[in-house]
Amino acid sequence: MRINLMGTQLGGKFGKRFAGLAMVIEQSTLPGTIKELVNIRASQINGCGFCLDMHTKDATAAGEDIQRLHLVAAWREATIYTPAERAALAFTEEGTRLADLHKGVSDATWAEVSEHFDDEQISALIILVALINAANRMNVIAQTPAGSYQPGMFEALLNN
Repeated sequence: MRINLMGTQLGGKFGKRFAGLAMVIEQSTLPGTIKELVNIRASQINGCGFCLDMHTKDATAAGEDIQRLHLVAAWREATIYTPAERAALAFTEEGTRLADLHKGVSDATWAEVSEHFDDEQISALIILVALINAANRMNVIAQTPAGSYQPGMFEALLNN
């Protein structure tokens, strides 16, 4: 680890506010399974081991099937994801790989997402993709190590 970002005064203040933003998404009507699949897929693309550790453990703690977690990176070839999950995963990939696509989320993917989610859920999905990409970038830059996360360990940030 290059720096314990959350161990600095500025990082700690930011972490508390960042956790508060994440709680807004947690309180949305976007299904929990979708939230974790989005977090996992963006973290895979961005190579963020810390976030992969966190979100796979959170998903497992919430009862997600381990086979589904193992196949997230190959979701297009897997038959175990719903059409709504597939739309959210495509949205996540396009929203994460902005430089590759040059236009962000395609009209076709937007149409798929619109078939499965209402405007509030789409808003949550947009914000979630932005938040997980920000978290990935901070952890990759700081080289935050993976493996020590325990579900619920950041809840204390909201209570301080």
